[in-house]
Amino acid sequence: MLRTRFRRLAAATAVAVVGLGMIAACGNGGDDEVTSGPVKLRFLSLAWQKESLKANKDLVAKWNAEHPDIQVEYVQGDWNSVHDQLLTSFEGGDAPDIVHYEAASIGEFSKQGYLADLSDLLSDDFKGQIDKGIWDTATFDDKVTGVPFLLESQVVVANKKLLDAAGVAVPPADGGWTWDEFQANAQKLTKPGQFGAAWALKSPTNRVLNLALNFDGKFFYTDGGRTEVKVGDPEKEVPKRIHDMLYTAKSASPEALGMSGADTLPGFFGGKYAMLPGSVSLRQQMVEQAPAGFEWVTLPPIKGLSAMQAANPQTLSVSEDSKHKKQAAQFLEYFLNPTNMAALAKGDWLVPTGKQANQELIKLTGGKQGWDVAAKSAADLTVAPFQMADGYPEWKTKYATPALQQYFANKITLDQLATQLVDGGKQVLR
Repeated sequence: MLRTRFRRLAAATAVAVVGLGMIAACGNGGDDEVTSGPVKLRFLSLAWQKESLKANKDLVAKWNAEHPDIQVEYVQGDWNSVHDQLLTSFEGGDAPDIVHYEAASIGEFSKQGYLADLSDLLSDDFKGQIDKGIWDTATFDDKVTGVPFLLESQVVVANKKLLDAAGVAVPPADGGWTWDEFQANAQKLTKPGQFGAAWALKSPTNRVLNLALNFDGKFFYTDGGRTEVKVGDPEKEVPKRIHDMLYTAKSASPEALGMSGADTLPGFFGGKYAMLPGSVSLRQQMVEQAPAGFEWVTLPPIKGLSAMQAANPQTLSVSEDSKHKKQAAQFLEYFLNPTNMAALAKGDWLVPTGKQANQELIKLTGGKQGWDVAAKSAADLTVAPFQMADGYPEWKTKYATPALQQYFANKITLDQLATQLVDGGKQVLR
């Protein structure tokens, strides 16, 4: 999901330790209760890329210049260590007023009462910019405890020259291929020394469960308050199609199975793989690393019964212990207005959740470098059942990932995969 890939490892951990140390040193304490002087808010940000950092810090500086009575202190955090640091600061009563994280991870803090319900703190106009399916990702026990603002969709990056040579037309930004068309085109693009696609499946679980929504595959089903894992035909569809590409059509490279998205780039630039299904953020590596003269295009998300995918947006939350929740919400609406959200998305090579922000992003970029595809993909992102399941992280680590890796390595059958996933659910969802 968001930021579980290689870029977390690139973050400046030393900076994070210093920045997060400030959280404990500058707790809410008595200073926040002083009525004279400006209201002071601390904002823990996980931005780390150069352009993203600049956008975040510039917006905070602009807010402070325009709002002398509400001053925001920017605190640098790190994706690798933020969960444990937040847990410690929440339990110690020293949490920052505003917290940057992701929807899949704030549920734990929300259920423990550490995050404020923003339902009545945000304006209707602001809330109306984001679709309900996206708001649902940050809603727990009927409480909205995070503002979703950046999304990561799954698209396809392709070698334009290889597509042209095989007579494969690039689909429009709002008209992606069906799975059947994608598989057929991968076959057309396969020849000696060249595979039609490379599925980077070092960490396959999130990818498979995200794309399973294409065929209404849920995996986690709740009935009468009890949640269990079920693997029927809808859940089997995506892994079966990927497996068929690997071993039946032989249009996908087996060597990519143990790779991350970044690991496939040398082979992609060298013409070994014509298409890379992966994160929309891969476009950044295309811009920064592609050799001179290399032509690449971004293809829209693949469609099954629909193009729906699971959304795990980055979020901004307000601490329940903050003595200035109203002012914090005021800052959030400013920080995430359409123009600012578009700038933040551009800095992170991700998709803004806001409808108007998407329109502004297309204007800002001219739709180039795949931004037209990225912006349109937001309409097909929604909450998935696995994101609401308390036992999902354990199931993913102990059962799903090893089972999927075995299946994609052709060591177990599809039915054996299903059995392992269901049995793992019984162990975790007791």
